[in-house]
Amino acid sequence: MEREGKMNITLIERSPTVEEYQRLCKAVGWDRVNDIAAEAGLHNSLYSVCVIYRDEVIGCGRVIGDGIYFYIQDIMVLPGFQRKGIGKRIMDALMNYLRSHVCSSAFIGLMAAKGASKFYKKYGFVERPQDRPGMFQRWENRRQSKSK
Repeated sequence: MEREGKMNITLIERSPTVEEYQRLCKAVGWDRVNDIAAEAGLHNSLYSVCVIYRDEVIGCGRVIGDGIYFYIQDIMVLPGFQRKGIGKRIMDALMNYLRSHVCSSAFIGLMAAKGASKFYKKYGFVERPQDRPGMFQRWENRRQSKSK
């Protein structure tokens, strides 16, 4: 447990609850995740931290992975608390976890929000080159869609 300055902010090692997670997602403008999926994902995280202020979760971050590939996920800080070093505290905790739990040949990835690349570059992350673009798919309710 760590305390942050005069604001009495505490960083703790735990996952947010589904309710806390959904509230943070909404506050930062992210789409809502299905509650059942959110619960499973949060439960299956390798490592998570929450930042608490006055008994309220104001930020979180987590690491997911399988031993070869790891991803930093869900770095979120309530808008009223952004630009106060809270995201840095979250990333420091996640990077410390990775340093002590990940082998030297592992891949560590993340998807940075628009305009956030500079923040993650401070931690050694680089943007993928144009000739090696990544891809992703957002899985919507496939039972309702018909394939040809």
